[in-house]
Amino acid sequence: MPLQFSKHWMKKHPNLLKEEGLHDAEHVLVSDITYLESDQGVHYLSLVTDAASRKIVGHHLSTDMKAESVVKALKMAVKDKRYSANAVHHSDRGSQYCSAVYQDELQANHIQPSMTDGYDCYQNALAERVNGILKQEFLLYRCKTLEELKRLVRESIAIYNEMRPHLSLDMETPNQVHNRKGQLLELA
Repeated sequence: MPLQFSKHWMKKHPNLLKEEGLHDAEHVLVSDITYLESDQGVHYLSLVTDAASRKIVGHHLSTDMKAESVVKALKMAVKDKRYSANAVHHSDRGSQYCSAVYQDELQANHIQPSMTDGYDCYQNALAERVNGILKQEFLLYRCKTLEELKRLVRESIAIYNEMRPHLSLDMETPNQVHNRKGQLLELA
């Protein structure tokens, strides 16, 4: 992600992932925005990833980085109500994440905001890593149109979630881990 200007007037939230063990919790979402190009120009992919399972649970590709566009990925992530009450949403301090529209969506879903302390990309390393995996392993060719790129993004995320094993998940896929954790939540 290109460096965000985070010296804006909007409220920034503390980094809750510094708390011991919280980064491994089931209900932690991490978010970031990355750019992609097509023959029609530069586009912005907003991703929301479950920190425990590494599953991309929300995404939105747009022609701008407005908060209204970015919040669409969050809405996709929370639509099944799995991430409500005691969930944490971690992001950088970009104006989209600090905006009232984004913070209102978090509050409406009872999700606590958490943000990096500044420009240290390692404080949002998981979200950055997911961006890198998509761009380096899946989104390898230039699309002609935004619509073609949207299809490629959807297909790439499906393959990433369903077929790509992760060493950090004991060589299971994000969907395998995510679905098992979901079943455990239903039993509780």
